[in-house]
Order: sequence, then structure tokens, then C-alpha cells
Amino acid sequence: MSHAQYALIYATLCGLPVIMHIGLIAGRAWGRYTMGGRYSGRLPARLRVASGAQAVVLITMAIVVLDHGGVIALPLPAPAFWVVLALTIVTNVLNIITPSAPERRLWGPVTTGMSAAILALALL
Repeated sequence: MSHAQYALIYATLCGLPVIMHIGLIAGRAWGRYTMGGRYSGRLPARLRVASGAQAVVLITMAIVVLDHGGVIALPLPAPAFWVVLALTIVTNVLNIITPSAPERRLWGPVTTGMSAAILALALL
């Protein structure tokens, strides 16, 4: 596979939690799938704002990876990719060890795929 293909896989997988966060912002009762499952239904307003911030972070991460993979060309500093790689791995670990079984079952595989794609891109 090429750099661009790994970057596109990563960005596509990033889109899944972005969609969930948009739903959370809109008041969907998906709290059990995020933030350790502390809220089984709708998130409180302050956490819906945090969900919006998480969506922005994920979109930014996807842009950095797409740039590194040569899919888009932006004047981003090279270290940005390594920050995203580290953040992806940490996110993956947190999604695997979360006390929320629904969150773990849903996001564990997604973030593992993101980790695999970014690691492949880093090692290519």
C-alpha cells in the first residue's frame, strides 16, 4: 500500500468518531460510547462542548495525516505528524481499557485500525 492509502484509511476511520461527536453535540443519547460511559444517555451541555472540541481535534489529526501521506499539501511542521501518532496510540490504549464495555467494543477496533494505519505510514 502507498503512503496516500494509509493516510486515507486513517482519515476515514477518524470520520467515524467525528460523526458520533456531532451526534453527541446534537443531543443524541450516546453517552455510553464516550468518556468512559459515565453518562448513559445525553451528555450534559458542558460535555457536549467537550465533544465538539474532540471532533475538532480528530479532524485536525486527519488533516495532519493526510498531509504527511501526500494526499493534501499544507505547510505543516513535520513534528505535527509525530504528535498525532503519539496521540493516536494513547487514544487507542484508552479505548481498550475504558470501563465502558460499549465504548470499548465500538472504539477499540476503530482506534486500533487508526493506530495500524498511522504506524504503517510512519514505517513506510
